[in-house]
Amino acid sequence: MVSTIFRHARIHTMDGTAAPVDAMLVVDGVIAGLGAQAVALAESRRGVAVVELDGAAVLPGFIDAHIHTGAFAREHDALNLRGAKSLDEALERVRDYVATREPGAFILGGRWDSNAWDVPVQPDRYALDTVSAGHPIALPSIDGHTVWANSLALEAVGYTAATPDPIGGEIVRDASGEPTGILRESARYPLRNLMHSPLAGDLLAQLRTAQQHLLSIGLTSVHDLDAEDVRAAYLDLKARGELALRVHKSIPLEYLDEAIAEGRQTGQGDDWFTTGPVKIFSDGALGSHTSHMGEDFTGQHGNRGIEVVPYPDLVALVGKAAAAGIAVATHAIGDEANHRVLNAYEHNRAVSSARGLRHRIEHAQHIRHSDIARFAELGVLPSLQPTHCTSDIPIAKKLLNGRSLGNYAWRSLTDVGAQIVFGSDGPIEDPTPMHGVHAAVTRQNEHGQPPGGWEPAERLSVGEAIAAYSFGGAFAAGQEKRVGRLAVGQLADFIVLDADPFSIPAEELRTVSVLSTVVGGTVRYRR
Repeated sequence: MVSTIFRHARIHTMDGTAAPVDAMLVVDGVIAGLGAQAVALAESRRGVAVVELDGAAVLPGFIDAHIHTGAFAREHDALNLRGAKSLDEALERVRDYVATREPGAFILGGRWDSNAWDVPVQPDRYALDTVSAGHPIALPSIDGHTVWANSLALEAVGYTAATPDPIGGEIVRDASGEPTGILRESARYPLRNLMHSPLAGDLLAQLRTAQQHLLSIGLTSVHDLDAEDVRAAYLDLKARGELALRVHKSIPLEYLDEAIAEGRQTGQGDDWFTTGPVKIFSDGALGSHTSHMGEDFTGQHGNRGIEVVPYPDLVALVGKAAAAGIAVATHAIGDEANHRVLNAYEHNRAVSSARGLRHRIEHAQHIRHSDIARFAELGVLPSLQPTHCTSDIPIAKKLLNGRSLGNYAWRSLTDVGAQIVFGSDGPIEDPTPMHGVHAAVTRQNEHGQPPGGWEPAERLSVGEAIAAYSFGGAFAAGQEKRVGRLAVGQLADFIVLDADPFSIPAEELRTVSVLSTVVGGTVRYRR
């Protein structure tokens, strides 16, 4: 047995007790005692190592319950258009990046945001063609729900004027019917599949690098929502003994039938790798003007977004997955999308309850007030990303002006008894958990705007925000008895911070950094 007693004056167990403890005994990666109990047990054993932890505070390890780690890993060396202020600046960045690539290489990356450009214009393939230099190029928008492609990329997937719009998607066309290079929702899937192929590089090596970064920001577990190749890569890392954080891996919708045939069920696995829910898209995103709303977007007559999966199909898919023991995580941003997903879960409530499944709504950004209590009533978990709120403030004000909705309604959901779950949606947002804690507590962006926070009645306390990033993710995965808190019998997953979040002004939360990350009693990262 490997026994270690970790000592620190402020170990926040997050188990419901008010005061921090000063010691934690870990035996073979599991917490065996806390406080005075830990000290007494350590004194009764031989060969107990003593580790004096540095820093200002110890917390349970963070769990990112919504992250695309494959995409995050692949974008490390990809073209980055974040922060570009105009179409011209974006094109200049493309030109400079293309010059560093091998001739004819597929150019991936992107994360452009035309809503934030000085002159908001819709980019097209003709502009991209001017800087392509013979490279096919496919660039997701900042929210990932729109792809900007050049002519060579459209040719690569066979898109022409004769190609019909797929169900749940749109091939934007010019006056003559030719594709402009803007592909929304399901229309982007063929190019998305190329982005998840070897064209994007050595995924195993990329995940190794990404894993170290995720550990450095305090993540000890992730709920990954990428494709099957990411699942295979993580299992490869595990077989090699190189997996250093815990992975709860979702099932892509297009693989659901195969997963059922293989006998996969949510929660299967061990302490390092488990099968997660099946991921379904109900609608698009606010930034792409494709979130499914109950009313037209302000200033856009007739546009209520896109229903990616028609409601009857959604009901059937939830029923199929639940009957097979697979939980469902459905992406829903608009109020109409959230309403329909709740209805689909309610329709399948009996079979889901019988299988003990915890269904989720990913994002749950804009909710009708009458639907908020239904999350708790139906046991549906709102899986939320706090920095989406602070990033989306300008576009939410513009497109939802004057509408009475629960926007990023963390407080309202908490108050009705729903178990909120936090993540980042990285790489769409920076996955640093303390950025999310800051956003949840202040409802302000990194510049402290707006003063007092946007719709401040929905703010959370520091403890509530941290719990949503720890216990919330554990509960969503059905792992609350193993991770998410520092308690006897739980796995020893914890982090050491350079400041105590409970003792500093809220505006400083974003600057708190991680000194050490411990997973299973083993130090996996030290600054």
